[in-house]
Order: sequence, then structure tokens, then C-alpha cells
Amino acid sequence: MKPVGILGGMGPEATILLMQKVLDAVPARDDADHVPLIVHQNPQVPSRIKALIEGTGRDPMPVLMSMAQDLERAGAQALAMPCNTAHHYALAVRNATTLPFLDMIGLTVDHLIRTGARRIGMLASPAVRKVGVFDPAFEAAGLTQVWPKDDKSLLDVIRAVKAGAPASVAAPPLCRVAQSLAGAGADHLLVACTELSLLTDALPADPPHTDSLDCLRDAIIAFAKG
Repeated sequence: MKPVGILGGMGPEATILLMQKVLDAVPARDDADHVPLIVHQNPQVPSRIKALIEGTGRDPMPVLMSMAQDLERAGAQALAMPCNTAHHYALAVRNATTLPFLDMIGLTVDHLIRTGARRIGMLASPAVRKVGVFDPAFEAAGLTQVWPKDDKSLLDVIRAVKAGAPASVAAPPLCRVAQSLAGAGADHLLVACTELSLLTDALPADPPHTDSLDCLRDAIIAFAKG
């Protein structure tokens, strides 16, 4: 199988969750049946929140480009980045190496199209909304983004997860946002922050949801098995 390089650390638990999802999704009888991953777990990537929302932080782009090059030198044959917000810098990551880039945004939109969803409730960092991470792909697919009226509540949940808050603390406010999006006409929810991927078990059953991290997991396995 072909090894996939992971630009990780955004946040660290989300990267570990992706690794676990890949592990769990492969029917294996022995170690060699599993997908080879080369993981650059770098929690020192400059804060996307500080750079894109607050306007006070360093640009993450040079660090992400350097990580991609490190992974190429380490033997990765494709790259994946389990952070929706960091896909604002995806073009730079693509251009940093000769490797194929498994684009979580495009993969997620392709999946949403297959579900038949039209109005997508966005469970994502306000930075995703501010810089329009999903805008081109959604417009091309004819999908509508439904955002919470209060961005702060989701940002508070994301910060709580990064700070190690238990699900019993972080999940209830996330569920309230999910319910408000359904009330605003969303027919499908999109978990578009990999910190929130740690809380999907607590989401209500209706409306159904898609986790962008699951879409990336599937692409990693498909590429590795080639």
C-alpha cells in the first residue's frame, strides 16, 4: 500500500481521531493489512483563529508548506490535512510538493451531492465562513450554506475542545447550535471542524449529518489501497 502523509496537529486530538478512524475502517487480520500513515503532528502551526479571525497571529502558510515538504522527503505518496480551516491554504500546500493532495473540501462536497442534501447547516469555525473555505465548491454544486446566527457559540465549543473540556461540557452547546440550524431550514448538517468531529456522537439524529473527517478517511484508504 502507498503511504499517505498527514499534516497534523490542528488540533492534536483531531489528528489522532483521523488515525483511529482509518484504523477502524480497514478490515485487517494482521498489522500489514493497515494503511501506512506518515504523520507530522505539529501543534506549533500558527493559530488559524488568531490569523484569520482576530488578525493578530502569524501566517500559518509557510509552516504548512514546510510540513508538506517534510512529508514528501519522508516518503509520503499523497498528502492529507485534517483541518477544514487550514484548507484556506490548500493551494500553497499543493504547490509545495509534487504529491497529490487529498482535498477534504472537494471530497466533502462530492459526498453531500450524493446524499441529495441542498441546505447545509454549517458546524464550523467562524474562520471557515469568514474566508469562504467552502464557497466555491458549494456554489459549483448548487448547495446552500446555513450558518448559525451566533458564531461565538461554536467558537467557544471549539476552544473548549482544544482546552481538553469533556464531551459532557462541550456537546450540549453544540447540540443547541445543531437544533437551531435545523430550525433555520437546514436539511443536512456538516461537521466542518475536526475539533467538532470529536463530538459527533452527541449530535441529534435529525437532520442527518456528514463529518468532513470521514470523507477524508475514505479518500486516504482508497488512495493507499490504490
